[in-house]
Amino acid sequence: MNQPEYVDCVMPAAGLSSRMGDWKMMLPYRHQTILDASIENALRFCSRVILVAGYRSNELVERYKLKQGVKMVVNAHFESGMFSSIQQGVSAVETDHFFICHGDMPCITSDIYRQVWAQRGSQTVFPGIPDKPGHPVLLPSTLIAEIQQSGISGKMKRIIFNHEVKYVGLTMPEIYLDVDTPQAYRKLCDSAHAGYQSES
Repeated sequence: MNQPEYVDCVMPAAGLSSRMGDWKMMLPYRHQTILDASIENALRFCSRVILVAGYRSNELVERYKLKQGVKMVVNAHFESGMFSSIQQGVSAVETDHFFICHGDMPCITSDIYRQVWAQRGSQTVFPGIPDKPGHPVLLPSTLIAEIQQSGISGKMKRIIFNHEVKYVGLTMPEIYLDVDTPQAYRKLCDSAHAGYQSES
């Protein structure tokens, strides 16, 4: 494997999974879990994953505390929403740019990270198009102070779009596939099963 790029990836995994009806981060996927897969994919390209836990944080800390390349951050205010987790995560960023990718997006490959990374600069880079931006998102570290100084009810989109934004124009469905509902999980498992059959 190639040496990972020197870039952190903030990965929120703090939510209650209320739309799923079950804790989605630890649901089985390809002989591991959804969150395992999301972390592994990020670490194939990024030097470090800053994993933000909240709901059932003790279990995630125990699972990943010794995993190389993972920095655990606990968001005590996770019920305030995703933005509070991003605020906690960016406080640990040490690189000039950083990705944000959700813990329930296990299909984002290292090549997708690579294509977004290739467009880095002073602007935020989205993999998709203006109407469907997608993930992972690459941000310059110059935005960290603004993120930290916003109120806990702030909005990432408002901060991002106050500055220059670039779109890579990728069209693959993986950049939109987050596992929020039982239907999305079934679709994910069906596609994984089909992938296994085609490989065998």
